[in-house]
Amino acid sequence: MGRPKKHRHINCSIEGHYFKPQGIPLSELKEVELAADEIEAIRLKYVEGLEQIAGAERMGISQSTFQRILNSALTKVSTALVEGSAIKLNTK
Repeated sequence: MGRPKKHRHINCSIEGHYFKPQGIPLSELKEVELAADEIEAIRLKYVEGLEQIAGAERMGISQSTFQRILNSALTKVSTALVEGSAIKLNTK
């Protein structure tokens, strides 16, 4: 059994809950789900332009954990774009 997850500071609020290819009903698409911490890591790194150490400090986690979260998020987004899947934003 692994360690329990450390609390992560998330300051991101999202208006929409899905991004999907235009013209295809959501019910016909595969979904890729982004967790709230993955959305926050993307926001801190690419929207605010923070280095990984600064982003990790803002989230209250280690730099290596920040890197793992960021890699997971980018893999999911890349897969969704290439495969034409919907991206579900889990903000809870």
